[in-house]
Amino acid sequence: MKDDVWKRDEVQSPCIKICVVHPEARICTGCYRTMDEIRDWSRMTPETRSDIMSELSGRAPKLAKRRGGRAARLNR
Repeated sequence: MKDDVWKRDEVQSPCIKICVVHPEARICTGCYRTMDEIRDWSRMTPETRSDIMSELSGRAPKLAKRRGGRAARLNR
């Protein structure tokens, strides 16, 4: 029996199952997608998915690392 029926030629999700939204940038710190991109991923064309995938690595350095928890945020 062959499994060719179940293979798809599509851009896979970059999700790494660490779903934490950065409070200011509103980007997931696990996959670096916006909330809209995550929501719409299953309905996107392969071209749109590829475009987003190529942008993700550039988003990581833009997220400021949070240090000190709630107390540090309140001191801003």
